[in-house]
Amino acid sequence: MSRFLIRAGTGADIDALLEVERRAASILLGHGAYDLFAMHSLSPENLRDGVTHGILRVAELDAEAVGFALCGQVDGQAHLFEMDVLPEHGRRGIGSALLESACGEAAARGMPVITLVTLRDVAWNAPFYAARGFVEIDEAEWGVELAQLVDRERMLGFPVGLRVVMRRPLSGH
Repeated sequence: MSRFLIRAGTGADIDALLEVERRAASILLGHGAYDLFAMHSLSPENLRDGVTHGILRVAELDAEAVGFALCGQVDGQAHLFEMDVLPEHGRRGIGSALLESACGEAAARGMPVITLVTLRDVAWNAPFYAARGFVEIDEAEWGVELAQLVDRERMLGFPVGLRVVMRRPLSGH
């Protein structure tokens, strides 16, 4: 197998990343949140905004995008909105490398922490992030914008009881 490369995302990646997201969501088939994730996927504008204002990291293998991490700001802190890896490329360190690249960029931009909202009961979600330094945070610790994100998910019908909000300090802070 060739070595993958982690790089900054560009506008030319958008169509490929939308396909990565679609294919990555297929591994949730049978999970209670699958239909909602399938209905509420990223838009091209979300990814363009990541290129322009946020942090978009792409994992590339043999000139093909096989994963991505999309971060922005929530409550003035870094926030991982989504991270996906093609199922056939999972469990090879690509997700970990994407996460560390995004966290490194956020730290370089002066952000002391990164937050995310993920599924509690899926091994490659909350347990994956916990193994990489993220801890669950109570609602009392959420900022206004983070609370709004969770409220939006609740209004869309996401099973909020299966969701967990997590935070990780970034190096140098």
